[in-house]
Order: sequence, then C-alpha cells, then structure tokens
Amino acid sequence: MTPEERARETIDELLRCAGLKLPMQIWLRDESLEDSDNLPDPDIIALEIVEDLETALEQFRLIAEDIGG
Repeated sequence: MTPEERARETIDELLRCAGLKLPMQIWLRDESLEDSDNLPDPDIIALEIVEDLETALEQFRLIAEDIGG
C-alpha cells in the first residue's frame, strides 16, 4: 500500500468514526500536481497534514463540548 493509500484509509477511518464522509472529488488527483519536482518536501507535507488533523480534532472537541459530550 502506498503512503497516499494509507493516508486515505486513515482519514476515511477517522471520518467514519466521527460519522462523516468526504465527497469522492476530494480524493481525485489534482492534475496540476503532476510535476512532483514542484511539490514541497515530504516532511513539510507531513507536518501540514498533522497540523490540519490537529485543527480538525480541536474543532471536533469543541463540537462535542457544545452538544454536552
């Protein structure tokens, strides 16, 4: 399994646990990123993913608090 496939599987599992779904369009490859020479280094991409997931988790915590969880 590629790192991209593992990431999708992990995110899908997190969303399933939260009862959410992403539209399939989110997983479609962005044709503008075909040239991998222009991508950020993997460590930068990983840190950005971690930051995004932490932000999402904090938002879920706030929602849980709002609904009395």
